[in-house]
Amino acid sequence: MKLITSRDNPAVKHLHALATSARDRRREAETLLDGAHLLEVALARGVALRQVVVSESGKALPEIASLLARCAPDVLIEVPDRVFAHISPVDSPSGVLARIAIPAQADAGPLVDTCVVLDGVQDPGNLGTILRTAAAVGVEEVLLTPGCAQAWSPRVLRAAMGAHFGLRLREGCDVALALAGFPGAILAADLRDAVELYDMDLRLPVAWLFGSEGQGLSPAVAALATRRVRIPMPGGMESLNVGVAAGVCLFEQLRQRRSGR
Repeated sequence: MKLITSRDNPAVKHLHALATSARDRRREAETLLDGAHLLEVALARGVALRQVVVSESGKALPEIASLLARCAPDVLIEVPDRVFAHISPVDSPSGVLARIAIPAQADAGPLVDTCVVLDGVQDPGNLGTILRTAAAVGVEEVLLTPGCAQAWSPRVLRAAMGAHFGLRLREGCDVALALAGFPGAILAADLRDAVELYDMDLRLPVAWLFGSEGQGLSPAVAALATRRVRIPMPGGMESLNVGVAAGVCLFEQLRQRRSGR
């Protein structure tokens, strides 16, 4: 295992850039997986690890040590805790991270089954939560408009807990073009002129449209909807967090498909 102690080392500078700059991640087509869980998922999925970095204290943890033993020795780097904190993409360093290539964009084939469209979802936690939920219910296609947070950013990856590796992600997507000819309903989560979620038959394919945290769906994306759907809230709240709303809708569709309505 190679030991690096200086923040001025080119490898450390490169890792710091990936941790802090979306522009650098796009230019290099690389990102960082932070934490033992994401490293475990990457190893299980056969993801090529370009570099695995462990802190001095992290190396002593049994969970991390067992993961390092499964990695190729030539990709392993150890750094002091202070250097690891400098390259960590999160506020509470986990002790281990990996550098990987960002996968090539999914092929823009026709959409024939349920998919999720995210329009301007900018919070990494919300975006990661929705990706994790989509993977959990078996939805494989997720389309993101140009206004969304970077799907492969370290914070989104951490929030999604490995869901990325089971999804086909289309970033910067022309949603109108992608949904042209979609065989199912296109449903917008909204409160205006909407039908209650639990009154709808969701067994057939659905393209779910979820908008940004503050503004909701943009007019152009909202206009694609064939129906609007609202989640009943008898407790009197005006709205739900977009991650929660997506979870309610996707799991209601899963329930209907499993139970036959």
